[in-house]
Amino acid sequence: MKALVLEKKGVLALRDIDIKETLGPEDVRIKIHTVGICGSDVHYYQDGVIGAFVVRKPMVLGHEASGTVVETGRNVTSLKKGDRVCMEPGIPNPISRASRQGIYNMDPEVRFWATPPIHGVLRESVVHPAALTYKLPDNISFGEGAMVEPLAIGMHAATKAQIKPGDTAVVIGAGTIGVVTALSALAGGCSKIILAEIKQDKLELACSLGPMIPVNVQKQNLTEVVMDLTDGWGADIIFEASGSPAAAESLFGPLCPGGLVVYIGSPVKPVPLNIGYANTKEACIKTIFRYAHVYPRAIALMESGKINLKPLITDTYAFADSIKAFEYTCNMKPSSIKVQITMES
Repeated sequence: MKALVLEKKGVLALRDIDIKETLGPEDVRIKIHTVGICGSDVHYYQDGVIGAFVVRKPMVLGHEASGTVVETGRNVTSLKKGDRVCMEPGIPNPISRASRQGIYNMDPEVRFWATPPIHGVLRESVVHPAALTYKLPDNISFGEGAMVEPLAIGMHAATKAQIKPGDTAVVIGAGTIGVVTALSALAGGCSKIILAEIKQDKLELACSLGPMIPVNVQKQNLTEVVMDLTDGWGADIIFEASGSPAAAESLFGPLCPGGLVVYIGSPVKPVPLNIGYANTKEACIKTIFRYAHVYPRAIALMESGKINLKPLITDTYAFADSIKAFEYTCNMKPSSIKVQITMES
């Protein structure tokens, strides 16, 4: 089938590839419709590596996807041919220790699309477990369906934060993950979100989606703004979604005593944290890795209208222009947030 293949670091090809996938009794075959370009796809393209995951042979990119069921395994009853769906891209071992403890995102055996050596889904079709394939409501488009995956990350972060109604949160970074985290925190009960970013266009778009206070950290001091807005107390929660070393340096400044930092962004290299300062606030630090059983709640919030992701889809390319889409994503305009590729018109 035709696919977008990362041949090696910095080299993409739109070509035929032979991927043999047998439809099992619990599986569905899905015709891919829309695939979003994730930051991890860009990292693999530009650097050939993310942490311990190294591209050693040609790999199909893409894991934020939606499509249509074209075939079902003999035991599948939850889905049928013609259903519009989105897919959770990680397939864990269901009997692993992590899976049995309900943290299947931590399963060392998980097979995650477009994570070496597993092929992604920027291709014509894919076979996937029905249990990790979710029907899209009629009011959710294919483009929005492909946004469920990044939304799941934001919702997992908000869940980890154990938000209390009325909490004030800071979100650092107004890219896709930062914005979906802000929306998730609002849906989870935060009364106020302070969104920090260096690009004004991204701030303006994000803050049009809900009660968020924009802070351009190139022009404003984040800690001063937060303290002014909270009568000198600080924010209950800080979500770090940028992965920026500069953000790490001053991470605990805007935090209230006894507050919580949730680290979402993944810095390319190790970053220093001022633990001595964190100690004076008895700060709690949590990290997240992907998500576990979040898709149903994410889809429910989108269906209800409480979370609207349409404005985040700023750029769409045809499959034939996939390489151009990646080149653009590497050097996006400040006003761009999510780039998607459609496999069909």
